[in-house]
Amino acid sequence: MFAVLVRTWALMLGILLLMVGNGLQGTLLGVRGSIEQIDPAWMGFIMSAYFVGFLGGSRVTPVLLRRVGHVRVFAALGSLVSAAFILYAAFVNPVFWFFMRLVVGFCFSGLYVVAESWINDQATNETRGQSLSLYILVQMLGVVSGQVLLNVADPSGYELFVLISVLVSISFAPILLSVTPTPVFDTSRPMSLRALMIASPLGCVGVFLLGGIFSALFGMASVFATERGLSVKEISWFVTAIYVGGLLLQYPIGWISDRMDRRTLIIIITGLLSGSAIIGALIGQSIFLLLAISFAIGATANPLYSLLIAYTNDHLETDQMASASGGLVFINGCGAMGGPILVGYLINRIGPNGFFYFIATLAALICLYSLYRTTRRVAVSVEDTNHYIPISATAAVVAAEIATEVVIEDIEELDESGELSGSIDDKTSSE
Repeated sequence: MFAVLVRTWALMLGILLLMVGNGLQGTLLGVRGSIEQIDPAWMGFIMSAYFVGFLGGSRVTPVLLRRVGHVRVFAALGSLVSAAFILYAAFVNPVFWFFMRLVVGFCFSGLYVVAESWINDQATNETRGQSLSLYILVQMLGVVSGQVLLNVADPSGYELFVLISVLVSISFAPILLSVTPTPVFDTSRPMSLRALMIASPLGCVGVFLLGGIFSALFGMASVFATERGLSVKEISWFVTAIYVGGLLLQYPIGWISDRMDRRTLIIIITGLLSGSAIIGALIGQSIFLLLAISFAIGATANPLYSLLIAYTNDHLETDQMASASGGLVFINGCGAMGGPILVGYLINRIGPNGFFYFIATLAALICLYSLYRTTRRVAVSVEDTNHYIPISATAAVVAAEIATEVVIEDIEELDESGELSGSIDDKTSSE
């Protein structure tokens, strides 16, 4: 991976700065919304707008790229993001924030697509998996760093909004100076949702519900924390713990998933996630216990996305995997749109712990549906499963397809060496 970093450090630095700005803006809005006494239900709609825009951007960006090219699209979307971050502080109004958040989500979706296209263009067959792993690591480090920056200035002022605008603007330089101007852009046509549901019901249902969990964590954690009465420093720790947990447990859970029935592992992880959220709602005011719960939620929720994609791929033929990845990203985005709205409603109705109860409920639903699916389909043997490739739910469809390409290359290598004990056709037909 060090060799990949040496070759792509400028590109990764730009992505890191983008993620610092994006990670900070979500937490900052939650804190500033509380300072401005914006209703939690309104904050739910504001935070949800990001995911609506993100899903829309994933559909429109490919059209823009084919018309005007990667460099112009990247520069235009980045400029809009930078301006939106300043305008948040200039016009503190929930309706205005909703539309700005919509714009930011749309633009970041496009920025991720462009950045991931450049990463894929610079990678070789031998380094594609390492490049993707480095990209996911940089994304997580950027989000975590953004939480730390919440403490450098007063959230009620302009300084932090100016900071994230500057970070995004600076990120353009290393990215645009280090990449080829016209990388190949070619994503597969997404598999129909009906075909995807038939191939892997658990993958579809799980990814949809997980979208709600992710959007709650990414959009409403700071809103919950302010309603719970945490200080700005404690809020930054709370949100940081979520991402640190996901960062540290991503690879260990991936290693385990390659060595046991993935459906069983999904049941275990979602059970732990639901239980952790329930405990979070029941504990008192101890910040240390709250941070431990936050870490546990992140450690179980973040790797679950990659695990569900890997499980779905186990039930597909190799020529279906790329198109399926786009479908799963779309399903996840649909689930994410409603998460913050429901959390905001629950916080208004039953208090801050509505945040935890929402996560616990969705995780429990995935767990119960996984148990039900064990009665409907025979598990794929461990020897016939595909490799787990870590991927973040904040990534765009290009990253999902890169992960799929890595899996397909592994399958082809095993086929050529004669080490693959059963083909994908064998796995699906045996069920």
